[in-house]
Amino acid sequence: MKLLLTCEHGGHTIPKMFADMFKDNKTTLQSHRGFDIGALDVFNYLKPLSDYSNFSTTSRLLIELNRSIHHRHLFSEFSKSLSPLHKERLIERYYKVYRNSVVQYISENINKGDVILHVSVHSFTPVLNDITRHCDIGLLYDPIKAEESQFCKHFKSELHLENPNLKVRFNYPYRGTADGFTTHLRRLFPDNYIGIEIEINQKFASKNSMPSSLKHQMYSALKSSLIR
Repeated sequence: MKLLLTCEHGGHTIPKMFADMFKDNKTTLQSHRGFDIGALDVFNYLKPLSDYSNFSTTSRLLIELNRSIHHRHLFSEFSKSLSPLHKERLIERYYKVYRNSVVQYISENINKGDVILHVSVHSFTPVLNDITRHCDIGLLYDPIKAEESQFCKHFKSELHLENPNLKVRFNYPYRGTADGFTTHLRRLFPDNYIGIEIEINQKFASKNSMPSSLKHQMYSALKSSLIR
C-alpha cells in the first residue's frame, strides 16, 4: 500500500494578476472562506509518512480545487465574473495542474499493482450558522467501500489509543460521498484506491498552526494504521 497525501486548501495565495479582486477583502481571504486554517501545518507534519504528496496554497476563493469542473462553486462570488478566458487560464494553470499530477501518480502505481491510500487533509470551523459542531476530527469516506470503512474504523481506534478524549466522528461535518476530489477519484479508480478526507476542528488552531501534541497523535495513529 502506498500513502498519497494531499491538501487542497493549504493557503490563501492570490496571483498578482488577480490581486485587485481581493484588495478590499483581505479579511475574508484570510478567513476559513479563503483556506483551511491549520490544514497545511498538519499536512507537513504527516508528510514524512507519505510516498507521494501534493498541496496547493492558491485560495479556494479564486478557484476551488476540491470541486468538480462543472460545479456551481468552482468559482466564488469574487471570481465567477471573470471572463471565460481568465477562467480557462485558472483551470489550466491551477486546477488541472494540481489534479492531473495526483491522477497520474495514482494511475501509474495502480498499474504497477499497488493499492493507493489517499488521505486528504482539511479543517472545519467550530461553529457554522450559529450551530456548534461537536467533533474534533472527522473522517470522511464512502460507506459502500469496505476498505474505506475498515481503514477509518482502525484509524479512529488508533487515535483513541493516542488520546481517549478526542471526539472522532465518521462522515462529519460533511458526507464523504459529497462532491470532492476523493469522490472524483473513486469514479476514476474503482479498484485499489482508498480515498479518505480528514477534517480537523479549527478550534485547536493558533493562527495557522495546530498544537504539536495533536499533530503527534495524528502522526502516530496514521503510522500505526499503515502497518496494521
